[in-house]
Amino acid sequence: MAPSFRDILSSTKKEIREVQVESVKQQLDARRAFKLIDVREGDEYAAGRLPGALSIPRGFLELRIEEKVGRDEELVLYCAGGTRSALAAKTLQDMGYTHVSSMAGGYSRWHDASFPVEKPVVLSAEQKERYRRHLAIPEVGEEGQARLLKAKVLLMGVGGLGSPAALYLAAAGVGTLGIIDMDVVDLSNLQRQVIHTRERAGQPKTESALEAIRSLNPDVKVIPFQERLTSENVLRILEPFEMVLDGGDNFPTRYLLNDACVMLGKPNIHGSIYRFEGQVTSFVPGKGPCYRCLYPRPPPPDLAPSCAEAGVLGVLPGIIGLLQATEALKLILGVGEPLVGRLLNFDALETRFQQLKLRRDPACPVCREGAQVELIDYEQFCAPPM
Repeated sequence: MAPSFRDILSSTKKEIREVQVESVKQQLDARRAFKLIDVREGDEYAAGRLPGALSIPRGFLELRIEEKVGRDEELVLYCAGGTRSALAAKTLQDMGYTHVSSMAGGYSRWHDASFPVEKPVVLSAEQKERYRRHLAIPEVGEEGQARLLKAKVLLMGVGGLGSPAALYLAAAGVGTLGIIDMDVVDLSNLQRQVIHTRERAGQPKTESALEAIRSLNPDVKVIPFQERLTSENVLRILEPFEMVLDGGDNFPTRYLLNDACVMLGKPNIHGSIYRFEGQVTSFVPGKGPCYRCLYPRPPPPDLAPSCAEAGVLGVLPGIIGLLQATEALKLILGVGEPLVGRLLNFDALETRFQQLKLRRDPACPVCREGAQVELIDYEQFCAPPM
């Protein structure tokens, strides 16, 4: 006689490893390196999940599991009551996954024990269509897109560097963009500041950028700061954001922004341009050097003229700004190798990239161990000698 479903389930549970919800809770509390896989359907997952769980519905398990985890990683599968996850665990064992468990009692027992759950970001049908090319990338998928939608990135300026960065971060679905800029749109900006238009000349750049981003992607919230960055307001402005894209064009702002980012432990993605040359790097506190390690003191003013003084090829800030945006997306998604401890130089005339290694300065007054950082306005520090 053919075996019944109960027979199959009973046999399956003898071949797999089951873990209790209490054990899973202990592993989460201890921050052990393992992955939780939720094999329930999308509507069940949307109602609540275990903290950090990945959603791979049972019907798609064989198709998607290889994109999400390695065969030697420790996996704990769960469903509503422990049946689907047991069958899924047996399937993965047969596929060669070596450390697979099913959580007995599933989400229902976890919930009944009053253990912590979280409400995942669930994409709407419109969002799934908008971000379809992201969802097809294993390193992004719905989980990654949800992280992008929850992310908060601050842009220092929406000029040559900030304009392309803002547009592409908004298009990618970064949920909140802060913009610091006290200037107004000028006709001379339009050769490179692609977020602005001739019709918005004379308008504050924050308002012009907000209008452009709102038209591009209504998912994105824009927080404008039409003010000059100072030692008095920098911590207030930076505090809600995860990271900063430095598109400023003056040394006092760069030094102040660097010091505040070190104090708050926030990544600072730096970009700069000059005529046909640009550079970009990511300063991540605790993982690499800071801006003051690279430039202990500003260069003489005649060696660091502004774009207005020296000129710049219009497409160059587009290239550097998009590299900054790429660094931000990598940091949000936790993928790839960001430019920490590396300075990427670009020569547009030669179409050549050059990479330089950067090291922390053990005597850096800002990021060395035990340094006492005091925020100051750097106009005097950056001024030419009298």
